[in-house]
Amino acid sequence: MRSTLILSLVSILTLNSCDSKAQKKEEVFAVEKPDSVWQKELSPMAYRVLRKAATEPPNSSKLNREYRPGTFHCGGCGAPLFDAASKFDSGSGWPSFDRPLQNAIAYSTDYDLGYARTEEHCANCGGHLGHVFADGPRETTGMRHCINGAALKFIPK
Repeated sequence: MRSTLILSLVSILTLNSCDSKAQKKEEVFAVEKPDSVWQKELSPMAYRVLRKAATEPPNSSKLNREYRPGTFHCGGCGAPLFDAASKFDSGSGWPSFDRPLQNAIAYSTDYDLGYARTEEHCANCGGHLGHVFADGPRETTGMRHCINGAALKFIPK
């Protein structure tokens, strides 16, 4: 009887805990589309990166070598994300920036590699962009926004 009561109490606490999926609210973004529409609108690599949080192979994006004045936009919805003046060569194999444009990025935590990393999303459509690390240029922000080139579109000035 006592073990049944304890088991019932543990079950109730588990179901009602703060981590319960039933209590988690999905974030709502200004641009929302059905997955089938994203698949039609994006290239296969951009779809995998932006909508499925994949990572493109290092050194695979032509945007690694893009240093003209301009703006880097979300490859999904077109929202401006990074000014070209904030781009630097991190040697990581992905386009890197020391700061995003104001209110352009949303953040979350992922544990895909077994430890916490700060994941970056387009604040307008929620598309996965990459991750941010505290190993960027010390003379500016000290941050490295490591972004998949497949998640970006460059618009020159």
